[in-house]
Amino acid sequence: MSERRGEGRPTLYTIPPGAPFVDALARGILSGRVVPLDRDDPLALSGVTILLPTRRACRALGDAFLRQSPGKALLLPRIRPLGDIDDDETGLEDEGEDPLPPAIAPLTRRLLLARLVLRLGETPGGASLAGTVDHATRLARSLADLLDEMQIARVDPQALRTLAPEEYAVHWQRVLTFLSLIVDRWPAILAERGAMDPAARRNAVLARLAARWRAAPPAHPVIAAGSTGSVPATRDLLATIARLSRGCVVFPGLDTAADAETWEAVGPTHPQYALKGLLVRLGAARRAVMPWPDETDTARSRLIADAMRPAETIAGWRTLPRAGADALRGFHRIDCGSPQEEAGVIAIVMRRALATPGRTAALVTADRALARRVAAELRRWRIEVDDSAGTPLGDTAPGAFLRLTARLAAENVAPVPLLAALKHPLAAGGMAPAAFRRALRGLERAALRGPRPNPGIDGLRSALGEGGARLHLWLARLEEGFAPFAAVMNAGSAPLRDLLAAHVGFAEWLAATEEEAGAARLWAAGAGEQAARFMAELAEAAPTLPPLAPARYPALLDALMEGRTVRPPFTRHPRLHIWGALEARLQHADCMILGGLNEGVWPPETEGDPWMSRPMRAALGLPPPETRIGLSAHDFVQCCGAATVYLTRARRVEGTPTAPSRWLARLDALLGRLAAGENPLRALEPALLSWRSALDRPARLPRPGPPAPRPPVAARPRRLSVTRIETWIADPYSIYARSILDLRPLDPLDADPSAAERGVVIHRVLERFVAAHPDALPPDAEEVLLALARAHFAEARTPPGVLAFWWPRFRRIAAWFTAVERARRPHVRPATTEVEGAFEIDAPAGPFLLTAKADRIDRTEAGTLEIIDYKTGAVPTKREVAAGRRPQLSLEAAIARAGGFAGVEEAPVETLAYWKLTGAETAGAIVNVDVDAETLAEKALAGLRKLVARFDDPRTPYHAVPRPTFAPLWNDYAHLARIKEWSVPGEDAP
Repeated sequence: MSERRGEGRPTLYTIPPGAPFVDALARGILSGRVVPLDRDDPLALSGVTILLPTRRACRALGDAFLRQSPGKALLLPRIRPLGDIDDDETGLEDEGEDPLPPAIAPLTRRLLLARLVLRLGETPGGASLAGTVDHATRLARSLADLLDEMQIARVDPQALRTLAPEEYAVHWQRVLTFLSLIVDRWPAILAERGAMDPAARRNAVLARLAARWRAAPPAHPVIAAGSTGSVPATRDLLATIARLSRGCVVFPGLDTAADAETWEAVGPTHPQYALKGLLVRLGAARRAVMPWPDETDTARSRLIADAMRPAETIAGWRTLPRAGADALRGFHRIDCGSPQEEAGVIAIVMRRALATPGRTAALVTADRALARRVAAELRRWRIEVDDSAGTPLGDTAPGAFLRLTARLAAENVAPVPLLAALKHPLAAGGMAPAAFRRALRGLERAALRGPRPNPGIDGLRSALGEGGARLHLWLARLEEGFAPFAAVMNAGSAPLRDLLAAHVGFAEWLAATEEEAGAARLWAAGAGEQAARFMAELAEAAPTLPPLAPARYPALLDALMEGRTVRPPFTRHPRLHIWGALEARLQHADCMILGGLNEGVWPPETEGDPWMSRPMRAALGLPPPETRIGLSAHDFVQCCGAATVYLTRARRVEGTPTAPSRWLARLDALLGRLAAGENPLRALEPALLSWRSALDRPARLPRPGPPAPRPPVAARPRRLSVTRIETWIADPYSIYARSILDLRPLDPLDADPSAAERGVVIHRVLERFVAAHPDALPPDAEEVLLALARAHFAEARTPPGVLAFWWPRFRRIAAWFTAVERARRPHVRPATTEVEGAFEIDAPAGPFLLTAKADRIDRTEAGTLEIIDYKTGAVPTKREVAAGRRPQLSLEAAIARAGGFAGVEEAPVETLAYWKLTGAETAGAIVNVDVDAETLAEKALAGLRKLVARFDDPRTPYHAVPRPTFAPLWNDYAHLARIKEWSVPGEDAP
């Protein structure tokens, strides 16, 4: 760097995209051709100051210096970040100047803005901008972003008053009024706290530094590198540095070869847009920018630059020469079917990179879900790679635990949030984790499956009933630990600080084991430290919010956790990396994989501003949202300069077709002109997709056949109900699973009463009504029946929403049922309802007991019996009954005529009938089985004897669905029998 104080011409360099930026920067500085250095002096670098955009770039440059000075000890330059200014670490502030106020804490700022949103939410027009406290907090975050954007762009907030409200829609007029109130009050709030907005403080720090260096240029070399100058305050500082006698600015990937027409047409979405603006601010032409020593542009970089031409100059593609091998070597594109397939392909590429000693590979993606998938795929080879872009705090183990415990309290220990919180790996409640989870599983089976219990711990205790002494003790222990948090959550309103203190106390109690304190487990490691810092910052900021309804606390916690990420303190793998676009800036690996290249992901969508329309932003002087696309495009171009590059995308995401990134579309269009035949980037695509498919393809095995267990006869059931006989005929495997393996399906959690529960209630109501009125019906029979039904629906704790659907149907059933009863009573008298019966059958392996519970048996004037089955669902067809596939009523007839029902004397069975009770437009119907009942009973009994005898043979298996056409409508054990694996015919089918 030559001595040229006072010349006024900036010293500018550029490092092309094809060069690893930090390594090229370190190499050029160490060469002494930019900064005169005594290469034999290990202290020579210590006098150089280097300014880079981010802290990560600073760390990367430090590593690059170590790589470029093999085996030599040296003292590194002063490397400072421009984008993350912290007065304790950057050293950019002068101790001799009056110190600037500190930047306001982010959470304090959000809550203060949320309080303003809540207070000013009702605009003069009457429209609410606030809503709930969590909604206000989310609005406060976007409002903070707007304030930052205005301060970064150096827009005076008072300029909001210069916007003419009458030019905008009524909604925007109200927003302008609201924003004006905010900007009036916000400076006073900051002044009261002795703080500054972060963006305003950064502007002030950079402005002071620029002024100081203009007044007294530093005697040591100053190099600003890698910044695109998208922030005006940074541009001003770069302008000062470029004109220092020992200063220079190094551009990242400035396109010095573009023709004048192309450069003139560069707009906000172009990768060179920010650099073009920086050149304008520096007052320099592109020709004044010198190439960095020993770094030249590559054919690949030119290909990418041509692909990114502005639309106005795209006609220039016609004159480009055919793409050469140098431009396409190591450049690949893979289109996958799904994100899972894309992650597998990327993992294969990264794994292959490790086969070459010293080779590095990095995935760069804006899709955090894809990053997590790739990390998971790499674990198949026991390779651990962290996503350096970080994990959202709410998705980490301690963050999720805090969110789940908050929901548990807000929903008053309802089954789903209770199990979600207590099954978390951190939950132990002062016990050994295994013992705690064992007790929780017992509670789940005993009280949480099926309809929701009553609220609170008392509701769980009631659902447990008298049994389970150990579970009651465990529940008492949980109640003791939960009581302080529950007391705060059950209040009408509570200060946020009280909610936080009670929440943290409960979370620490729940995280404790018998050997380790809860705080030690909950706040451990990097994620725990970040969670502890978040909760401490929130507790400090909490007094800024007024008391809130505790029910909103979980949503508020979720809203405040948004945007907080946990980054790994160090990289787990030294040669493999996963970077976000920001983390990848200025960093290169030997193999760069650019993943998730779908429109709307990379580049991201231009999100609408909730506070300002595009015309308002333009009138205020804010940059258009498309400038973010230009910065994203610059990141893409820089990454494409690596020696080996893979471009990947998924054609479908969650079943929805996706559009390829606009940059891929441009490459396709350009290569269609420059390359002969098929797209040369796809040469590796078939092989990689095939390898990915082969990884998960199991060895070719014969398709499994249906299960055919043959348990010993002694283990086979010796008694079954008539309804289980129907199952035995249709699906013997279900009998094997239930009666021999003793496997019972669990009810759903927090289940609304189903059609089955509705049938049970209706059966019980009709049973009690008929039992209470065995002879004549009361005059107001329908009202009596409805009153009885109300009591039973309440006893069953039927939710109001479900009852609103069921009750009109039952009213119609009640009207139909009482009318039928009045017509029948002169000729038929109910003998009994819900009566149990049994009948013993002699069989080869010993007596077999057939049991039944008849809904209703009536006795006619002639002394014969009518057996009635209430059906609130589908009614068996007469053909099914006659063929013996639905033998319930036939077998009940056999039991009845033998006197097997308690209290019912044996008598001939005259009628078998189903009463269809739907409550629809036709509320009910009597469906008689028009076949002689005695004949059906004989036939069913004979068939049952054959069935029992067959299964008394130890060689008879319990097949799953032996006759698919007669398969049951619902099968609780289909997954256990793996029916879907063997029931679909295929080339390997047995």
